[in-house]
Amino acid sequence: MSFKKITESESLHHQLEKKSVLELLQLMNEEDQKVPIAIRSCTPQIEAFIQYLIPQMKLGGRLFFIGAGTSGRLGVIDASECPPTFGIPDDWIIGIIAGGDGAIRKAVEFAEDHIDQAWKDLTEYQIESLDTVVGIAASGTTPYVIHGLKKCQEKKITTACITCNPNSPITEYSDFKIECEVGPEFITGSTRLKSGTAQKLILNMITTCTMIGLGRVVDNKMVDMQLTNDKLIDRGVKMILNHRNMDYEAAKHLLLQSGSVRKAIHALHEIE
Repeated sequence: MSFKKITESESLHHQLEKKSVLELLQLMNEEDQKVPIAIRSCTPQIEAFIQYLIPQMKLGGRLFFIGAGTSGRLGVIDASECPPTFGIPDDWIIGIIAGGDGAIRKAVEFAEDHIDQAWKDLTEYQIESLDTVVGIAASGTTPYVIHGLKKCQEKKITTACITCNPNSPITEYSDFKIECEVGPEFITGSTRLKSGTAQKLILNMITTCTMIGLGRVVDNKMVDMQLTNDKLIDRGVKMILNHRNMDYEAAKHLLLQSGSVRKAIHALHEIE
């Protein structure tokens, strides 16, 4: 099948510098509305991957995200938000960016072009066959990601990709392909825009649905969230109060003593 680099296609909008701020905002908003529609079309691909991933993680497998630039940062962000949100260990979901953690804040020149570095980065975590690696690349042509996935397949490690160019080179080394075609960017080639938004939404879907499948959510509540600030403690107390009519301070004491909403509610059941 033919491959067209849609992410580098000419923007549908011209002479942006001559438009008012309001016009720019309205046009960007129009473009952004295309993203969820594009994601809807690739939902079956996302579902197939998650259906594989949940039992794999139940067996002890970990989930890795690898990427460069915006794609890498999005993977790191999503991975880093899962432990506090779902109360999981830091090594269940790991985000790796080309150029190392310093590249999260500042671009590292040519980091995405190093074809052997992704595998080196992965081996630092003693990656093994139970693990799953997702390559994130809007263009689908990032050498760091492509060669990382290729090496994973050689080592019998399951791979997946998130890309915005259908039939791109990255798909050749992906057991699960998530291809979300969002069309040309508002600024030609600036994939931090629609492509980045699509990647972020898809990552949200993958990790959230997987965590629900792993039992880290009860009803619609984050019962295992880490109690790292007053806002989260208050939220946890209200979850307990929603479960049992009791004094606020007593619920707060129970929560802090138990360490999580789940454990606090379990303690209440034991008291009964």
